[in-house]
Amino acid sequence: MTTLFVDADACPVKDEAITVATRKAAAVILVSNGGMRPSRFPEARIVVVPDGADAADDWIVENCTAGDVVITADIPLAARALEKGAAALGPTGREFTAETIGTALSMRAFKQHLRETGESKGYNASFTAADRSRFLQALDQVLTRVSR
Repeated sequence: MTTLFVDADACPVKDEAITVATRKAAAVILVSNGGMRPSRFPEARIVVVPDGADAADDWIVENCTAGDVVITADIPLAARALEKGAAALGPTGREFTAETIGTALSMRAFKQHLRETGESKGYNASFTAADRSRFLQALDQVLTRVSR
């Protein structure tokens, strides 16, 4: 059975991920450093990890396997999930693949450098209805592909 792991602390598509995964008969695990109300997500297992840098990421990587799907905006976590054979999808519907993860990691490092040198303020684009729609379509496609 496919498991959908959601890096849940700042994920704007938890409800959508649960809805699609439930329809596709995939298990859902929301991983968080805290602040999740279990009654809001009765279809999902909620895992609360201790505070600490990358604690949720480490838990997800330790528990995901080939054929699972990881939802995250964290590019290094996506890279680690891909190394384990899992699929990785961002909340805007962007799928990370073996072919694209290197570029994504490089761009992340470049943007971090620009922020550190003051060349960029690091503002992120707002999450839009189009992002949500792309995510729903992409998650449906990824779950169909990995569950074959």
